[in-house]
Amino acid sequence: MNQTIDINCDVGEGLENEAELMPYISSCSIACGAHAGDEETIINTIQLALQHKVKVGAHPSFPDRENFGRKVLEMPLSELKQSLEAQIMLVKTYADRLGAPLNHIKAHGALYNLSANDRETAEALIEVVKNTANEAFLYVPYGSFLESLANQIGLKTKVEAFADRNYNPDLTLVSRSDQNAVITDPNLVVKHLLNMVLDNRVISIDGVGVKMKAQTYCIHGDNPSAISILKKVSKKLEENGIKIV
Repeated sequence: MNQTIDINCDVGEGLENEAELMPYISSCSIACGAHAGDEETIINTIQLALQHKVKVGAHPSFPDRENFGRKVLEMPLSELKQSLEAQIMLVKTYADRLGAPLNHIKAHGALYNLSANDRETAEALIEVVKNTANEAFLYVPYGSFLESLANQIGLKTKVEAFADRNYNPDLTLVSRSDQNAVITDPNLVVKHLLNMVLDNRVISIDGVGVKMKAQTYCIHGDNPSAISILKKVSKKLEENGIKIV
């Protein structure tokens, strides 16, 4: 089997574990200062990504450092778009300056979940990506509103799945308020990921297999077992003839 996949991590979020993560991933989504990060972390992370030949993306969110971008903010769409444009341009400016093409945009946290199913938020995010990084991919959830709307206007997309998050049978992510939301056991993450990669399905929290086909798979940089997970994932993918690119 000569299969290739993209493994991505959310980085620049203050954990300072990027140097350990980079050897095992192929793309990274850098916090843009709204939920975490600042100019220094953005620059340092881009430099690390370049050293490891990892593709660089921007990881914009609701402007809410207090809740780490994991709470939906009630704000006018015009203000949200203005914030998102500034966030993406901050990362893009440094990426251009350092010689790292901006590969993708991936919304963070509550913005990611809301844009998957809310038309106005999805349209706002798509408009921002068109205005700031039209050549970049937009990472989108499988079967989401965001995916279909982006495809309708010809925006480049990559479907994303989460290797270290449990799914409900309707393919929504199990809420982080649930103790089973995040998978921290490296062996369970590998099993979860291989089901998605090899069988194009995800085993939901209820044990039901649901069709899902993705091109990029996320392992969260703030997962307490992130490094162990990535090492095991890298080894198991190689054993199955799957290359991370």
